[in-house]
This record gives sequence, C-alpha cells and structure tokens, in this order.
Amino acid sequence: MTLPVPESYDWCRRVARHRARNFYYSFLLLAPEQRDALCAVYAFMRECDDLSDEPGAQRAALDQWRAELHGALDGRFGQHPCWPALHDAVSRYRIPPNYLDETIDGVSSDLEPRRIQTFDELYRYCYLVASVVGLTIIHILGFESPEALPLAEKCGVAFQLTNILRDVREDRARDRVYLPRQDLERFGVDPERLVRDSAFLRLMRFEADRASRYYGEAMPLLDLVHRRSRPALWALIETYRRLLERIQESDFDVLDRRISLSVLQKTWILARAFVGR
Repeated sequence: MTLPVPESYDWCRRVARHRARNFYYSFLLLAPEQRDALCAVYAFMRECDDLSDEPGAQRAALDQWRAELHGALDGRFGQHPCWPALHDAVSRYRIPPNYLDETIDGVSSDLEPRRIQTFDELYRYCYLVASVVGLTIIHILGFESPEALPLAEKCGVAFQLTNILRDVREDRARDRVYLPRQDLERFGVDPERLVRDSAFLRLMRFEADRASRYYGEAMPLLDLVHRRSRPALWALIETYRRLLERIQESDFDVLDRRISLSVLQKTWILARAFVGR
C-alpha cells in the first residue's frame, strides 16, 4: 500500500537521521518543512546508492528505480515509502526533475570499473554525483538570483573532490580511480601501486588545492540563498571544507585510515552556525 505523505516523510526522516552523516547536522538549522524536503531528497539519493551495490543486478535495479521515479513524479507512487514525500517536496519547492534523473545517471556511471582520464571528465562526474545534489538543495533553501546555480554547481564539485581525496584507498579497492590520468602521469604516480611517497603527496596537494579553489569560488552562494537558510548552508559547506583541512593536516594519510570529523567537531560547527559564526 502507498503510504500517506506524513508517514512517507517519517520514513525519510529516519533514513536521513541514521545515514546522512555529514548532511543531517545542517538540516537541523532549517524550518521543519525544509528539513523534511531535504530528508525526502536524501532518502531518494541514498536508495540510488544502495541499489547500485546490489550484486549482479545493479543496472536493472536502477532502470526500475528510474521508471518508478517518473511514475512518482506523475503521482503514481507504488509501494516504496519515499515516493509520496519526494513528490510533495519536488512540487512544493519546484525542483527540476532532471536533477533526479541525473542523480541516477551518476550512480549508474559507477557500475563499471572507472579510470578518469582528464579533469574535464572528472568535473562531469562530480556534477552528476554531487552538483545535482547542490542544485536540488538550493531550491529547498530558496534563492532568487540565477547566479546561485553555477555557484551551487561549483560547491558540489568541491564536495566531491573532497570525497575523492578521502576515499582514494576504498575506491582503488573497488577498481575505481577518480584522480585523472593526466594528473597521475604529471606527478609520476602509479594508480595500480599506490604508496604514500613524495610523488603521491605532491599529487594530493595539487588536488587539494584545486578543491580549495572551488570552495572559495562557491562561497558567494551563501549570500544568494534566502537569509533564513544561510546558517544551514554555511554549516554544510564548513563541514566539508573542514574535512578537506583534516585531510591536509594529516599530510594525506588516506591510504591507511579514513579521515573524518568527530561528532564533537560537527556539533561545534552546528553551534557556530546557530549563533551566527
């Protein structure tokens, strides 16, 4: 049976609360209806990722998920608990449906082993898996100027570059190398035998500086979203920016451990956002 919209939102809130490690803290600074909409979007995107992990059936599962998405956007909800809430959020905040389709495109692109060749190719990948999230989020946060759109795109690229630097080891274990081949060759790094030597460190510093530039270029976005939403957006950006700083401070010790922010650090960011930084 199709869940009523309030119960669908309840389900999405539970998913976000338990699984949105870096996102959920910033959600708490928003009005309840905005927070619910973000939880609905997050639950949809989380399900995309989970479906891509199903052994042997990823492509078919994602194709079916896309068909269900199109049905849900037309008001045919089926049985998955996220659809009524997602339909309500998309309608309420006028979220362009193509962002949701592009999310599935991004997840689908990871079903095969990846070897990124150029930064242009990496940028496109970052757009599909992260920038479309940012573009969706700012519709919920609210904005008037069209200048917000390219800034949200850059913000998503900064986030995904940070994720890539953090997850070099895990991605390599999955036969995925997102660091562009042109950069690997420039710094003399063999992606098949990653070691934390001087060449690897020079490569990682180069990529981290690139991510930092995208954070800097995206910062004017804070002044373009609706005033009531700015603390939440600042907290989200600061969480990822601080994660990049932690990676840099560790001297890129990402091959032996996973760098993350503690709950205390995330809570401190939330508190600073709440009191106006």
